[in-house]
Amino acid sequence: MRHRFPIIDEPGGDAPRPDDLLDQIFDGLRQKASAKQTIWRHAQAAFAELREVSQEIVAELSRRITPVDENVVLEYRSISDFEFHIRFSGDLLVFVLHSNIVTFADDYPLLQSEYVADDFRRRFFGHIMAYNFMADALRYARLQDTGYLMGRLLINIEEKLFLEGAQELNMPVAERAAVQPLEHDRTTLRAFVESAMIAAVNNDLLAPDLDSIRQLTVKQKLENQQLNAPPRKVGFTFGLNGGGVR
Repeated sequence: MRHRFPIIDEPGGDAPRPDDLLDQIFDGLRQKASAKQTIWRHAQAAFAELREVSQEIVAELSRRITPVDENVVLEYRSISDFEFHIRFSGDLLVFVLHSNIVTFADDYPLLQSEYVADDFRRRFFGHIMAYNFMADALRYARLQDTGYLMGRLLINIEEKLFLEGAQELNMPVAERAAVQPLEHDRTTLRAFVESAMIAAVNNDLLAPDLDSIRQLTVKQKLENQQLNAPPRKVGFTFGLNGGGVR
């Protein structure tokens, strides 16, 4: 059963007094709300550090690629407090910090781990997601194009990281990184960004089937949708129990 604070008594019991209710609300705020505020601060700090790491990677790669081919574009761009982009060649990685603290269903593998079960506060997480889009999809506002989730970083009250998508990204971390805590350090964050970039580069485009592009409406032409079915990424399966390119 999911952990909860008993704000009211069970049916059939004595009606709680107002002071008892206030005490229970206070206890819930003191424990759960305070924990979520702490986790949010950790998530903000991790996202800020992820920004710094990403800028370092872009700067290093730019110094290396420019003498070889100055037409290859590498760019870091800050969008908001909750989002930044890395553009490289025809790919775009979108990193997003969710503004809420989340938990999962009780049968979620992470919540069934002994580490989380030992302290109810460990069941709450800040989370950072990395999506892969074609760079032109946002540049030309191709609203029908799809982005693919490459991986997700979860951070808890103890600043421990959990990584979903380790196998898809071929991350140099434990195979069960989604249920085992990792240290929050620059090495882990850098590996996350670099692995996402490698996966994006290797995630090629598939041309649409001929039958799907035989017709083009005037509306699509006027909206600069040259194809009825745009090219799409090969894509990834994604989950705790493995996956890969599909």
